[in-house]
Amino acid sequence: MTGATGFVGSRFLDLAVKNGYFVRALARTKQDDRPNVTWIRGALDNRKSLSNLCDGAQVTVHIAGVVNAPDRESFEAGNIAGTMSVVEASKQAGVQRFIHISSLAATQPDLSIYGESKAKAERIVASSGVDWTIIRPPWVYGPGDKDTLDLFKSAKFGFIPIPPDTDGKLSVIHVDDLCASIGATIPMHEDLTAQIFEVDDGAQQPWTQSLFAKAIGTALGKQIKPIGTPRPLLGFGAKLDRLFRRNRAKLTQDRVSYFCHDDWSIDPKKRLPGEIWKPKIDTQKGLEKTARWYRQNDWL
Repeated sequence: MTGATGFVGSRFLDLAVKNGYFVRALARTKQDDRPNVTWIRGALDNRKSLSNLCDGAQVTVHIAGVVNAPDRESFEAGNIAGTMSVVEASKQAGVQRFIHISSLAATQPDLSIYGESKAKAERIVASSGVDWTIIRPPWVYGPGDKDTLDLFKSAKFGFIPIPPDTDGKLSVIHVDDLCASIGATIPMHEDLTAQIFEVDDGAQQPWTQSLFAKAIGTALGKQIKPIGTPRPLLGFGAKLDRLFRRNRAKLTQDRVSYFCHDDWSIDPKKRLPGEIWKPKIDTQKGLEKTARWYRQNDWL
């Protein structure tokens, strides 16, 4: 698997080991030894390390990707060239199955370079000739997530900045539910082969930006005011973030583009078959547990 040291990948690695899998995991830096895990030092642009990673494997789970970057080249290197390299290494090693973790942003490739790069990565996987399944998560939250942490920090002061359209729709999923959905797609199944699925918390109706912001406030025991942020102000904020945090900026012009989109809800018709996987974590309870984790680990 790739991405094993990231937010989603580290949780999935725990789940895979718990479920009895022997995992070969790619990492840039030395990792602590752990049972049933073989760490492969390297990166997506290192063919030798990818060859070692895929050697003897039956399934590749490709989670690694670039979510935020200062320029197009970085997105393309991580999400397009990186995916191509993992696909090629998997094919050369005779891997039987390929699970690719994409993003709901791939459904709107014209909105951002990130979404464009994820859409191109999907096409690479779909044309690979291997037995593949693609999963598109929406907003992923849970313990250890630094992006949602920023919203919790704002909620402490009684407000949360949200996109201009406060009634805009979005879907969300707890990281553990996402990992469970990935695990459920590992076995070969005719209903999974050559399919793209969109996963969420199973809500009958999508969240609105305002309701999700208020749910974060509730998780902290606070009543908060969602504040719709005009796009020009977000653009100015992105310039300031780049000025002060440079390449570590979280609010980039690319993110502003898809942040302002009014519908980030999944297509219910593209959910995984219920007999294969269903979400288990209620979002309000999941947010409350996430808040407790932030507090226990002094992140708030």
